[in-house]
Amino acid sequence: MTKLFRALAVCAFVAVTASGCASGPEYKDVASSIPTMKEAQGRVYFYRSGSMFGAAIQPEIKLNDQVVGKSQPGGFFFVDEPAGQYVVSTSTETEKSVSFHLDAGETKYVKTSVGLGLLVGRIVPSLESPDDAAKHLDGLHFTGTPVTAASK
Repeated sequence: MTKLFRALAVCAFVAVTASGCASGPEYKDVASSIPTMKEAQGRVYFYRSGSMFGAAIQPEIKLNDQVVGKSQPGGFFFVDEPAGQYVVSTSTETEKSVSFHLDAGETKYVKTSVGLGLLVGRIVPSLESPDDAAKHLDGLHFTGTPVTAASK
């Protein structure tokens, strides 16, 4: 009976954590259809590794206090914004943030990672280099607004 209970518990855990992962087309499948930026705008990519650690923790991501998406394991999305100063924040038991200046034509990459908290995990945003981001984006799933040829 103990073995059966253990097996059921493991199956339930796997089902719950797997359901929290991002779904959608992979980066490699949508990269060629991502529209070019408008002249006065910059682009901010948000991404999170596919690790199961903290998979159930998926807070909203805010850009200058406006919700732009969620931090989903294995997912990425992007937003285009005018040049300016920006603050990316996430909140669970505490708010974590990172700020940066975005120039027209520039692309920034914000990785969200799980950190340990007092009661629950924390999602911590950090700026990443284009090279580091490129290594991680390839296997991630697009969780933003669908990219179509009409949006180019």
